[in-house]
Amino acid sequence: MINDRTSFPDGSRIDDWFYDINIPDIETLGKQYHFNEYGIFPSDHVQTKSIQSLIDRVAGEDGGVIVVDPGVYISGALNFKNGVNLYLSEGAVLKGSDDICDFPVTFTRIEGQSCDYFPALINADGMDGFVIAGSGVIDGNGLRYWKQFWCRRAWNKDCTNKDEQRPRLVFISNSRNVTVCGVTMRDSAFWTNHLYKCERVRYIDCRITSPHEPVGAPSTDAIDIDACRMVHVKNCYMAVNDDAVALKGGKGPDADSATENGANERVIIEDCDFGFCHGCLTFGSESIHDNNIILRNITVDTGYNMLWLKMRPDTPQCYENVLVENVSGHAANFLNINPWRQFFDAKGKAIPPSLCRNITLKDCTFTCDTYFNVNSDPSQFILKDFTFKNLSVCAADIGFDGSVFDGYKEEDIVLSKKDDVAFPDSITTL
Repeated sequence: MINDRTSFPDGSRIDDWFYDINIPDIETLGKQYHFNEYGIFPSDHVQTKSIQSLIDRVAGEDGGVIVVDPGVYISGALNFKNGVNLYLSEGAVLKGSDDICDFPVTFTRIEGQSCDYFPALINADGMDGFVIAGSGVIDGNGLRYWKQFWCRRAWNKDCTNKDEQRPRLVFISNSRNVTVCGVTMRDSAFWTNHLYKCERVRYIDCRITSPHEPVGAPSTDAIDIDACRMVHVKNCYMAVNDDAVALKGGKGPDADSATENGANERVIIEDCDFGFCHGCLTFGSESIHDNNIILRNITVDTGYNMLWLKMRPDTPQCYENVLVENVSGHAANFLNINPWRQFFDAKGKAIPPSLCRNITLKDCTFTCDTYFNVNSDPSQFILKDFTFKNLSVCAADIGFDGSVFDGYKEEDIVLSKKDDVAFPDSITTL
């Protein structure tokens, strides 16, 4: 394990791109096309057609930036085009329709599969240099969708996320050199940000939220990274009713050979604050290969899992070269590694054991219910070369079993016992 701040866990050099965190100024984004100047004004009516027409116009005039003026504007699915950026002024709210009919079914990517489903509010495919910026708000208007989901789940406990049709908030695919900065993204009906097969994506100074009560916002992950390379999340606040950052990439017994799937490589999440979330950093539940992942300089107010490795028995997986460093706060589980069987389908095939290797947790101070929630089954997954260093953890359950690892190092571990359990109703599935 390389411990300096210039290298990834496998020892390779961190690219210079990760050190460029300049926030684009609106004056650098091209000609400005203000909503109000092109006949789009705050309204209670859905204005998808007018907004999409403006996007198309900007694309046809060699690009620029669409500026959402102060006020609330409601829309269904919008498809951005190369050269067209989005800027949300202070006091501006771009709000999703709560009628799924405003999101016509399209071929897209969702839950580790490429299939027909509903698009997001903001969709950007095949972009180079796409920017979403400003101090305004992108609002998913999710309450109606959440209520409908829980109503359906009460009727059918096996209801999947896709069974109750909901749009995501932002879906960016097959794109590179993307910057999302300064904006607030809230109340998504489904996943908040979904990146698929992208390279060089930055999230800087964003605020991403959804409620966990009184009506929980199901599966509203803050940022889902799906078969991407070089993603940087910095100085963001995330509080959602599911995972803060989740690594995805495909699922199923043949997932590692399907061209639509892929690995996540060279991802850094740093200098962020997490409010309520199910997983601060989650590998899975549909993920095949994650390599060179760093989570550092993080505070966690209330989480169910600090580091969560979901091991699907129906999917070949490899999680490797992971560094969790300087994370402090409160969670139900400090480390959670367990089989994940939600909607299990091995299609009758035998799956070789998955592998987690070169995982380091260091310089962390945590209060939790369970320090070591790890149930290893070598027939399903192998845990190799784990390092715990300079950890101070106060937990109701401080039990630890180093025999589950094929190679384990520890240094300066301080465990203390507490009597109370802070998360008696913590959940592991949605």
